Amino acid sequence: MAVSAANSQLLYREIYSGDQQQKQSSASGHCSLTVHSGVGSFWSDSSTIKIEKRSRRDMKVEAFWDAKSPTSIFLEPITSNEELDQVLVEAQEVGHPVIIDWMANWCRKCIYLKPKLEKLSAEYNTRVKFYYVDVNSVSQVLVKRGNISKMPTIQLWKDGEFKEEVIGGHKAWQVLDEVREMIQKYI
Repeated sequence: MAVSAANSQLLYREIYSGDQQQKQSSASGHCSLTVHSGVGSFWSDSSTIKIEKRSRRDMKVEAFWDAKSPTSIFLEPITSNEELDQVLVEAQEVGHPVIIDWMANWCRKCIYLKPKLEKLSAEYNTRVKFYYVDVNSVSQVLVKRGNISKMPTIQLWKDGEFKEEVIGGHKAWQVLDEVREMIQKYI
């Protein structure tokens, strides 16, 4: 969800009903915005938007969205060979593929790609589990097991075996498209 205004006098405030404050939690999916002396806009992928003109200079915007589906899911770390084995066994039991992002904290493309993979993980929330391995903080035995030579490397594992990989040396949108194609083959 994003908010932008043509004027720097954009004010956020909670809506009051008389003297009582109406608190809305973020879990309920309610957002209110008041724009003074300017033009405001509000957008979200899955929201219902209501704009109410109060006076010539003030406007009230309310949005209700579905808070049930996440927009981003943090990648879980794998820090040892034993953890990788456990992840693969659990995925094999439910029959889902696993995506592992092999990255390094000094790699700019890895750092740029990670939040985009977190958004992608929300798209495949119940069908694919996403993890990451920081190659500088794990044993080289684990890195050799993944046969990693370049970063970022995004691998798909299914039935306890490595199936396919994408090496992310090009633009992020191309990498994400290749990862989507790779996932679609094994879902």
